[in-house]
Amino acid sequence: MPQRLVILGGGTGGTIMANRLRKHYGADELTITVVDRDDTHVYQPGLLFVPFGHVHVGDIVRPRHRQLHHHIDFREDEVSAVDIEAQTVSLAGGDTLDYDVLVIATGARLLPDETEGLTDAGWMERIFTFYTPEGAAALAEALARFDGGRVVVNVVDLPIKCPVAPLEFSFLADAYFTERGIRDKVELTYVTPLDGAFTKPVASATLSSMLGDKGIELVTEFNTGSVDGDGGRIVSWDEREVPFDLLVTIPLHGGAEYVGRSPGLGDELDFVPADEHTLQSKAKPNIFVIGDASNLPASKAGSVTHFEGEVLTENVRRFLAGEELDGSYDGHANCFIETGFGKALLIDFNYETEPLPGHFPAKVGMPLLKNSRLNHLGKLMFESVYWHALLPGRDVPGIAAAMPTSGKEHPDDDAPDAATDA
Repeated sequence: MPQRLVILGGGTGGTIMANRLRKHYGADELTITVVDRDDTHVYQPGLLFVPFGHVHVGDIVRPRHRQLHHHIDFREDEVSAVDIEAQTVSLAGGDTLDYDVLVIATGARLLPDETEGLTDAGWMERIFTFYTPEGAAALAEALARFDGGRVVVNVVDLPIKCPVAPLEFSFLADAYFTERGIRDKVELTYVTPLDGAFTKPVASATLSSMLGDKGIELVTEFNTGSVDGDGGRIVSWDEREVPFDLLVTIPLHGGAEYVGRSPGLGDELDFVPADEHTLQSKAKPNIFVIGDASNLPASKAGSVTHFEGEVLTENVRRFLAGEELDGSYDGHANCFIETGFGKALLIDFNYETEPLPGHFPAKVGMPLLKNSRLNHLGKLMFESVYWHALLPGRDVPGIAAAMPTSGKEHPDDDAPDAATDA
């Protein structure tokens, strides 16, 4: 009898894992079932460009089942709960799936209702999020109508998917209003609960400087407690206020709902605790986690999921073979940051090393922490790599799970000014 692998989630992580393991095992060795609530696979980095009219939602959406290799069973259904003792998954449609190994890849969900007033007056009228296809499309229409006033980009709380995306939106908004000839009529404000523009000091200094250079106000340590859509203001827990005419919100995130209905599986936010180096869950040895569904101290970004996938594929294989797990995942993350006007930054870091200047993936390569046209082109090209290499489970030459150290300029290397334009 073949062993049974069930993967919950048919997004980036679930698709990568299913395809990689299908290439490794024949159908007579391992059955693979992927479960997702819908058959709509969204290229999430593309949502950033929808509000500015660079792409349409239809351009970045494909059927989930079409991304899976042959002999992978795709089930379109909602997960009701996981019984970690009985090793079963209950589906809303009434079926129960037995598993020998479970991979949780259901990502993170938005929780706008958790912030007082956010979804009341003004929601989808003057308050939007570009983190969903519907929100991004509605925001595109709102921006096209906008002829001046106060635009506020607000991160309600962390963690969030793609932590740099709100900054990218701010930079692209600056370019968008400049190109429309109304930048002098628009006040742009970036509001974050962090004490700087980003979580890592070197990158935060660079990004904060760029916000200032572009005339984007930075409001830090702002923990949003409520939103007053009628009055056009966000209010922090310490009663500070930031007024807005148009609010672009990045709501609180949590894990999938079924996690909370599955005793012993998740934490208070429904993320799944896991070993940060092996990706094995702390609930049971035969449960693994990938991507945004975990509580790992790594960025909730697509590159992280890709790098995790290499290690997790090996660990599922080792677990099935009764071997010691590979503890080599180092928290590697890699992000392009669009800065507007056809340029972008690139950052590369892991659990121990913050983003540094230099080049990726070696001494000759893409410039790190440097505003350049090459990085912008790299971001645009990544969509093709995503659909045709990453999701099918192919290795990308020169790009490995472990963070490369060659090419990075450490503080004691007398590195050049990281913020210099190329």
